[in-house]
Amino acid sequence: MVEKFDVIVIGGGSGLNIVERALNDNLKVALIEMGPLGGTCLNRGCIPTKMLIYPADLIRLIEKGKELGVYARIEKIDYQKIFNRMRKVVSESAEKSAKAAEKVKALKWFKEVGEFVDDYKLKVGGEIITGDRIFIVSGSRPDIPPIEGLDKINYYTSDTILHINRIPSTLIIIGGGYVAAEYGHFFSSMGCKVTIIHNKPKILHYLDPDIVDVFTQEFSKYVNLLTSRTAVKVSIEGALKKVTCINNNTNKEESFTAEEILIATGRRSNADLLKPERTGVKLTSEGYIQVNEYLETSKENIWAAGDAIGKYMFKHVANYEVEVAWHNSKNHEKIKMDYTAIPAAVFSNPQIAQVGLTASEAAAQGFNVLIGYYRFKDVAMGEAMGSPNGLVKIVVNKDDGRILGAQIVGPEASILIQEIINVMNCRHSSVYNILRALHIHPALPEVVQRACANLHEMRV
Repeated sequence: MVEKFDVIVIGGGSGLNIVERALNDNLKVALIEMGPLGGTCLNRGCIPTKMLIYPADLIRLIEKGKELGVYARIEKIDYQKIFNRMRKVVSESAEKSAKAAEKVKALKWFKEVGEFVDDYKLKVGGEIITGDRIFIVSGSRPDIPPIEGLDKINYYTSDTILHINRIPSTLIIIGGGYVAAEYGHFFSSMGCKVTIIHNKPKILHYLDPDIVDVFTQEFSKYVNLLTSRTAVKVSIEGALKKVTCINNNTNKEESFTAEEILIATGRRSNADLLKPERTGVKLTSEGYIQVNEYLETSKENIWAAGDAIGKYMFKHVANYEVEVAWHNSKNHEKIKMDYTAIPAAVFSNPQIAQVGLTASEAAAQGFNVLIGYYRFKDVAMGEAMGSPNGLVKIVVNKDDGRILGAQIVGPEASILIQEIINVMNCRHSSVYNILRALHIHPALPEVVQRACANLHEMRV
């Protein structure tokens, strides 16, 4: 027997937003989610990691105090308290969502991994279900590289590192993205000797090189950065784990050891677990669900959003996408997904924040580019803070003054960039909106305004 629903939602992260909308419309809803509700963000990503990062930030701030004449000493770091506090918040939030979901009569929660078996039909556990509208918001999982010996040792991923109950004396992180930068900051601040092995010439290689250079200058004070090295083998050496690499510049073999290894080489879509091709949903060559600008899949009445489609793998983007997908499932007048001003931040030391296009991306798209730079140390509040090594870089279309993007590295970068994000989302997203606005003096946001006033032609 096939049980029919008005709406089927696959994924209990941002997919819960659709569940709520559908229930408010008095629809019969099926939710397929095998894990705790809240998705990657609550359980394995945004929330728990920031609860670790903030204490790390405090440690680095205390350490810098002596540069300004404040001599403080960290007497003790209670690692277990930090971990317990994080886990308590995560578990209570997930449990609260679960209790609320189980009370709703119009909602049936399938705590299994579902897979398509035919057009609009899914097998979940021992049941077959179908729905008039289906939303795939199935998230992602760590992408494990084909390194020899990895299947024979215990290692951590971004999904499992939160279960660690001690701070190892040494840690090797394989990978050079957001996860590596954030966990490198956390563990190094806790006293762990961290080595990051990355196969590209720069860590965070997909960000603006000027911003990454400033970040690297500061980050490498605390973490051993080994770039242009490809990990090819892991093994056990006594009580330690050994990573063997090939130096991409010399082609010579190098080896490094540590107590623990964290694999942070990216994430992949969970879409393949659903067997979407059985219902006519096409995947991209990278395994993500293929959608158009309305977030429609290749199969009518099936939409997809979030990490499953791999556009921008951030919680705030997934929340935006599911709202667009839900609107388009209900209305003849559809709205397009707008990825023009997507913001992101790396919560490391120092912070990095970005929105929109980099200068090279803007030039490649044919814009007549102006670039504005300004350093934190050159504004009054930056000087008051001890002249931190920070930089604002803004990208502007010379023809109409429109802000195309911005990148910031330095203290509170994730807060400072919000002014630029807001202007980019206005009807007239001109840089002159920031220039005309009075900025409190002396306050750190002046560095953004000064960058906007310091525009020059892009040097090729």
